[in-house]
Amino acid sequence: MQKFLLLLLTLLCLSCFQTERHCSDFKTGTFQFDYAVDGIEKTGTFVRTETLNIDYYENKVDSASVRWINDCEFIQKKINPKNKSEENAIHFKILSTTKDSYTFEYQLAVKDAFKKKRIEKGTAKKIK
Repeated sequence: MQKFLLLLLTLLCLSCFQTERHCSDFKTGTFQFDYAVDGIEKTGTFVRTETLNIDYYENKVDSASVRWINDCEFIQKKINPKNKSEENAIHFKILSTTKDSYTFEYQLAVKDAFKKKRIEKGTAKKIK
């Protein structure tokens, strides 16, 4: 019985823990992120304003509009999509923050009945 009460108390304490997020610190700025292409690690940079996101990767520049849902979630949509798949908006959610970085997850903003729901995660570091 004592073991059960101890386990219950431990679970109760752990369930009250919430990750602290300071998402507004990461709404704008210059960020760096790592990604892999065919198993090769690469680094990209992006600049985000309240309404625009400009990506710099592999000597390319790409831009997207940004619409904030709340301090920790936003929708990003390419301004000049090159194909049908790039027309889809992406929903980003900041999961946790540190002093100079944040962890996020992203997925298609609109469900596609013909595709399996896919959620990806990443980390971005604020450099300016």
